[in-house]
Amino acid sequence: MTLRKPYSVLVVIYNTNNEFLLIRRTDDATFWQSVTGGIDEHETPTQTAYRELKEETGIDALKLGIDIYNHNKTNNYEIRQCWRHRYISNATINTEYVFSICVPIATPVVLDPNEHTAYQWLPQSEAAELAWSDSNKQEILAITFNPKN
Repeated sequence: MTLRKPYSVLVVIYNTNNEFLLIRRTDDATFWQSVTGGIDEHETPTQTAYRELKEETGIDALKLGIDIYNHNKTNNYEIRQCWRHRYISNATINTEYVFSICVPIATPVVLDPNEHTAYQWLPQSEAAELAWSDSNKQEILAITFNPKN
């Protein structure tokens, strides 16, 4: 297993009905989140956002002709103790690059069962309340509904 560097993306997904998508992790039934994922070697944060969106939800933004919006913002958070073995030695803080995408209401979601067990579309405040991480909560609440973002 290749150890990860402490850099990742967060992709907040919402639809044209202003509902937000949250997905539940397989390794923690209480952990609901937006799409997240580590940045691979020689990959930009934007490339990672498109890749992780497709891998985790089946939503292919490029094929749909929908842009992922780069917020040009990062969050730093402490890596959960139970996940630190996945990272390079002494990594305790992760830098997360923030993105969002607005998809049509009828966009199908297909989860990777190795990573996520369920999904739900929720109003903004409910999605923020359910999201496990503080940075995810904050980024959901920061979205101003705009079907073009």
